[in-house]
Amino acid sequence: MSTHIGAAPGQIAPTVLLPGDPLRAKWIAETFLDDASCYSEVRGMFGYTGTWQGKPVSVQGSGMGQPSMAIYVNELFREYDVQAIIRVGSCGALTTDVAIRDVVIASGACTDSAMNRHRFLGLDYAPVADFGLLRDAAAAAEARDDVTHHVGLIHSIDSFYNPRAAELTKPLVEHGVLALEMEASSLYTLAASYRRKALAICTVSDHIVTGEETTAAEREQTFGAMVEIALAAALR
Repeated sequence: MSTHIGAAPGQIAPTVLLPGDPLRAKWIAETFLDDASCYSEVRGMFGYTGTWQGKPVSVQGSGMGQPSMAIYVNELFREYDVQAIIRVGSCGALTTDVAIRDVVIASGACTDSAMNRHRFLGLDYAPVADFGLLRDAAAAAEARDDVTHHVGLIHSIDSFYNPRAAELTKPLVEHGVLALEMEASSLYTLAASYRRKALAICTVSDHIVTGEETTAAEREQTFGAMVEIALAAALR
């Protein structure tokens, strides 16, 4: 039983979907999983296990930001022998090539966080997705006609309200970065450390260029295509 999750051995499936918002975790469990049961409410960070198309899958809230997410990822990999984690979250588009509600499947994650600099003694490590999950997610998205998807780089930021955001992201956009979020870089790094699989799939919830945005309720309960793509990739 881990410190921050508190589930008993065997309660968490080998595959876990990882939204930042615990209420999105609850919505995913109630909407997409059969026979879902709650295994954790520690710190209000809900975790559920059920089945999808007969296969076991869990969904666990992780909170916002890489430090919070890293707590849950470490415990899922180390204490519960989870084999694959797919982040299902929201992101902010950095380019007009990407629109509100598009799905971004992150092949790799840049970051302004110091977490990896500390881990790698100042070297620049390039955190990337598991290729099998990436391939299968892209195929699942390609098979749908109700969503536009993009495969490419995202940027995992530490500060949500950064007064220098436009200045700092300009060179990233010039080098193909599609969107901002707050967790994927650390997720990919930890998966590599544990020799496990990881992928981040994000729905565009707001647009840095156009100023468009979705509501909190929409972010919590209407990003279903992303979840179905994640489930198809994870359990293929």
